[in-house]
Amino acid sequence: MSLIPKDFNQKLVREITIILIIKIVLLLTIKHIWFDAPTIPKNFDNQVAEHIAGSPSQIKETR
Repeated sequence: MSLIPKDFNQKLVREITIILIIKIVLLLTIKHIWFDAPTIPKNFDNQVAEHIAGSPSQIKETR
């Protein structure tokens, strides 16, 4: 015989399952609202190449 009744176990499992389902729904909703579009710019490759290699400066130094 167990010390915890079966009703308690079933109730606990049901509550945990409901909480997990609610959390998953909330996380998916947040992801859909705030993270629906990629954050990579359109000219990503060109911008990275220019940043790494360095582009010619538009301002010329005078001495």
